[in-house]
Amino acid sequence: MKITSQQLIFFLDILLKSSLKKMYFYELKFIGMKTRIIGFFLLFEASFMLITSLVALYYFYQCGDGDVLALTVSTIITAISGFILISAGRSNGKSDRQNIENFEVKDSFFLVTLTWIIFALFGMLPFLLNGSIRDVSSAFFEAMSGFTTTGCTVMNDIDYQPHGILFWRSIMQWLGGLGIIVLFLAVMPALNRNSNKVMMFSAEMSGIGVKKLHPKMMMTARKLLGIYIILTILCAFVYYMGPMNIFDAICHAMTTMSSGGFSTHQASIGYYNSPYIEYASSFFMFASGINFSLYYFLFTGQGRLFRENEELRWYIGAVVVMTIILVVLFYYAPELSTVTTNMDSYPEGFENRFRTSLFHVISMTTSTCYQAHNFDYDLWGGLFLIPTFILMASGACAGSTSGGIKIIREVIAIKSINNIFRRLLHPNALFSVKVSNEVIDEEKTQRVINFLLIFLHLYVIGVLLFIVSGSTLKEAMFNCVSALGNSGPGIGSTGPSLSFSELSNMGKWTMSALMLIGRLEIYTVLVTFLALFRGSKY
Repeated sequence: MKITSQQLIFFLDILLKSSLKKMYFYELKFIGMKTRIIGFFLLFEASFMLITSLVALYYFYQCGDGDVLALTVSTIITAISGFILISAGRSNGKSDRQNIENFEVKDSFFLVTLTWIIFALFGMLPFLLNGSIRDVSSAFFEAMSGFTTTGCTVMNDIDYQPHGILFWRSIMQWLGGLGIIVLFLAVMPALNRNSNKVMMFSAEMSGIGVKKLHPKMMMTARKLLGIYIILTILCAFVYYMGPMNIFDAICHAMTTMSSGGFSTHQASIGYYNSPYIEYASSFFMFASGINFSLYYFLFTGQGRLFRENEELRWYIGAVVVMTIILVVLFYYAPELSTVTTNMDSYPEGFENRFRTSLFHVISMTTSTCYQAHNFDYDLWGGLFLIPTFILMASGACAGSTSGGIKIIREVIAIKSINNIFRRLLHPNALFSVKVSNEVIDEEKTQRVINFLLIFLHLYVIGVLLFIVSGSTLKEAMFNCVSALGNSGPGIGSTGPSLSFSELSNMGKWTMSALMLIGRLEIYTVLVTFLALFRGSKY
């Protein structure tokens, strides 16, 4: 039987329309599944808001705090929004599982990026409803700073804030420390049964060196969460043994182990004027900067992997060397510097100088950025700004809660550059990059180099945006590295003794964007927005 051209066109037209119709319904189901996942995330956030509301209720009866209503309403709004999204994306169970199995890497990147933004949007509600922060730009800035564990704040009256608001600031950082996605995977079995958990985990924990502790990613997330909780409890106990009350101890433990830096006092750790607290804080901040996978190996009798980890050795070496440099600077900076220094801000005596140097180095390296009793590096003189800037950009170990570039990337880059010079001297020789006796392939090495280049370009763009928003060049340089490195303090009008309240709205939104990009280690956010810019469907 012959088929005419008209019949062929008619047949292709029906086939095309049928295919498009199927694709349309598939896309609707696919989007629906993402909507449901976001809804579950909001319920997850609402559950922690509820805990915070109970804390506020307790202190309402204890000391008359007035933030119960704001936190309760925030909880209700967040929970209702979550239920609405879950209902809107509801479909039959078989289709959900099939849709999740078809998730691509870009879908995981999109969900992770969107989750952090949505968490910040709903996380700012308690501040606005309670009147702690009165404008949206500042409230979103505070929430994003909390969830990304950056630690920048716009609050100038922290000591007068009610307990519920202070607890919410701490719990935001605790959630963001290990990663909202990791926590979610650890406690939500329905999602853990599906394959997209691996991609979402890698999109959240995108740093090199995060080892899989179990064949099932759900179990890896749970082991990391278990280690995180144990260290947080231990930290709270040690703090409580000092001058901190139970509330301050719990709040500071959450922000210490998350490398966040939010405090319940405007003077931060310096409020206690206690060497015990400063040494304890230094120890646990240092612990938060270690790859959490190594703790698992240590606790399970695989201490050799802990001892032989090269990144850890570089981390310890960097802390030791930089601490020595700062101690020396405290003795000789006034003579070496041509810039006037404020000697009243210097610690006195060797022990005090050593403790201040150790605290400052660890605080900046891990991006916690607490303030000790002698804390204002802005008054120490120009010679202290260079090492402080380097520490803020560097960061600690991959797989930790710290921000920054991460030491493992710096080690790989240094060894890669070294190989370039070796090849020039020995053109016929073959050289490879090795870290902890493990060969780093060319693809990973190139990805590290690309990361550093993108980080540098983003830094330059960020500095320009801050200058346009009204910051001086010096302030723009520190604000940008503080945001991209999730560190916290700035310099000048945003220095360690001040807040970011005077930053313009443009500066706050710029910094919020950079904090998100830095927390998700650049690739996740840029891939998402690049796909959106090109018109790729999610």
